[in-house]
Amino acid sequence: MPEIELLRPRTYLDSLRPLGIWTLLVAPVGLLAGSASAFFLWSLDRVTQVRFDHPWLLFFLPLAGIGIAWLYHHHAKQAARGNNLLIDEIHEPGGGVPARIIPLILGTTLITHLFGGSAGREGTAVQMGGGIASEFARLFRVPAQHRRMLLMAGVAAGFGSVFGTPLAGAIFAMEVLTLGRVQYEMLIPCMLAAIIGDLTCAAWGVHHTGMIIASQVEPGAFTFGRLDLVVLGKVAVAGALFGLCARLFVTATHGVQKVFTRSVDTYWLRPVIGGVIIIALTYALGTREFLGLGVWSPNPDDVTTVSVFHPGGADTWSWFWKLLFTVITLGAGFKGGEVTPLFFIGGALGHTLAGVFGLPVDLAAGLGFVAVFAGASNAPLACTLLGIELFGAQHAVLIAVACWVSYHFSGHIGIYSAQRPGMRKDGLIQATT
Repeated sequence: MPEIELLRPRTYLDSLRPLGIWTLLVAPVGLLAGSASAFFLWSLDRVTQVRFDHPWLLFFLPLAGIGIAWLYHHHAKQAARGNNLLIDEIHEPGGGVPARIIPLILGTTLITHLFGGSAGREGTAVQMGGGIASEFARLFRVPAQHRRMLLMAGVAAGFGSVFGTPLAGAIFAMEVLTLGRVQYEMLIPCMLAAIIGDLTCAAWGVHHTGMIIASQVEPGAFTFGRLDLVVLGKVAVAGALFGLCARLFVTATHGVQKVFTRSVDTYWLRPVIGGVIIIALTYALGTREFLGLGVWSPNPDDVTTVSVFHPGGADTWSWFWKLLFTVITLGAGFKGGEVTPLFFIGGALGHTLAGVFGLPVDLAAGLGFVAVFAGASNAPLACTLLGIELFGAQHAVLIAVACWVSYHFSGHIGIYSAQRPGMRKDGLIQATT
């Protein structure tokens, strides 16, 4: 038998040294990123309320697009690459993330939401967290070997604090970098940053919208332990459909961006056209429920990320219309994240599939909520934890199945184009760059 070497006291002390360094470096980043997320979420609520109070603001969406395009064209430089810049800097540290990314993404995301663009908030929080981490490293002359860790911590703190899900935030920062691989060496600093960021955001009095899966699946004839094999099969098929939906979103978003870039030479005209299309779609459908974030609405008849958890809370094609509004908004050059719209899309699609598969509406909506994002981001492990943090662990196996099957069916591209290929999703052939 191999000999087991007992750790000497000195070895224990050596193992504590990196923990101390990580804590000293990561804690300020978590505090600052959590505070930035709190301010952003508070501001987002204010501008959303203003948009609801003044519906005529929608007609200025094309003009707002000109302002956003001008700011990014003349002042963003490398910051225009957003989340993809962060991913590239984590893989191969270079010039760092410019501090201008923080006010640029914050201001332009708020402008997008104020005038009715359909976008999210994760991209803004993650970019602010990464920008804060990079600037902290520059100001305090953090050694180069720790800068990659700080950037990952900033991403984890931004994601974890903006959604109130620190476990998912930590894993997301490690999983999103390379398709099919998770870089666990940064687990502790990412976890520290995400927890500190979440606690800080909560300390500022910011509360996150709560969704509950209250339904329990009744045991069937093929139930073993706590798992009903029929329900498990239905969830697997639904997961495949969630993955195809994610693939549609990613393909359409990248495709619309390419069409605008190739067909419209004048950079500021692209968001003008996109804004006009959004206005036209809004009046063609006769509803404003697909504008903005989609988390809440003063109109009780509107579809939201909360309403999809209740019977009658969404129409059959609500998921498609939100997808279309978001693809046009982001493809035309407006700013914001993709994740919250993906929550809406997935939840609404789950609501529709609940009737098809005979599943409880809240369960199907919750599975779609996280599974479509899992497929679009190629981060199924983070999204499984996200579902558990948001909805509880009683349906953990079903959440995992939906996320992993969605990931398998969503293709090899995702919403983050800088994501490196690691292993093909069939698990057999190494992907190439």
